[in-house]
Amino acid sequence: MFSSEKEDEEDDNDINQNEKKLDELFTHDEWRVSFNRDKDIYRVEWKDTKQGVSINIPNVIAKYERRGDLAIEELHFHVSESLTMMHEEHQLEGEEKHIFPVIRATSFPKKTKAGKELVYVQHTAETNIYYALDLGTTYQLIDKKMLNEQGWNLERLKEIALFNIRSLDVNPKKDTVAENDFYFIATQDGYDASRILNEAFLEEMKANAVGELVVAVPHQDVLIITDVKNEMGYDILAQMTMKFFAEGRVPITSLPFIYEDKHLEPVFILAKNKPQK
Repeated sequence: MFSSEKEDEEDDNDINQNEKKLDELFTHDEWRVSFNRDKDIYRVEWKDTKQGVSINIPNVIAKYERRGDLAIEELHFHVSESLTMMHEEHQLEGEEKHIFPVIRATSFPKKTKAGKELVYVQHTAETNIYYALDLGTTYQLIDKKMLNEQGWNLERLKEIALFNIRSLDVNPKKDTVAENDFYFIATQDGYDASRILNEAFLEEMKANAVGELVVAVPHQDVLIITDVKNEMGYDILAQMTMKFFAEGRVPITSLPFIYEDKHLEPVFILAKNKPQK
């Protein structure tokens, strides 16, 4: 379906074909589509509000080459869901059970593309906590305007979100490599990384750890907890987090965290296995 880049005239033909295929995919009476060839960005937006989604063409091609038509189906689903969500008004009151915290990198935008300031708090030197209203197949990040209009304050939002994240199942899958125990939570519910905020769970893991407890959230859909018992454990974890970070749909950080005294400290893992704070 999608063509990878070639040279000269063939390259132009491929670009035109890819643009045409995306035009067909996102045909809608109320949407406007455009393509920035210099930046390889295809954009779909609402005609009335100009809110929309920007699609990185090289990323689409790379995913298509790996996963075929399934990658295109997922692209269409996620873009359509995002556009629909942008055009709806959502309430927080009465939806308390559907509010959750989400972990993002500190480089993640602090405003929506429409200029609305998102609600967030600092989590670690590498991560921030945003707040989401779950809409079933997707979610909307809560902005300050929504919070203020509905008479909520940040403390109430934080309390509700943390209560809800603690209510989610934590049934990690265990894998032992070179005597080090690796625990994975990957339920694909959108809040796997957010479970790092479940302090009771981390304390339980810490109490049962033989070695040093190291935690990682390389992307949104996985939480890795490791009982590191020897130097090789650090190397394995470093390679693992880099791989997950590179492959994640919503990458967060490739740096793991040492969990000690209810505190998460980012660590650089050097080539010789020894972590450096």
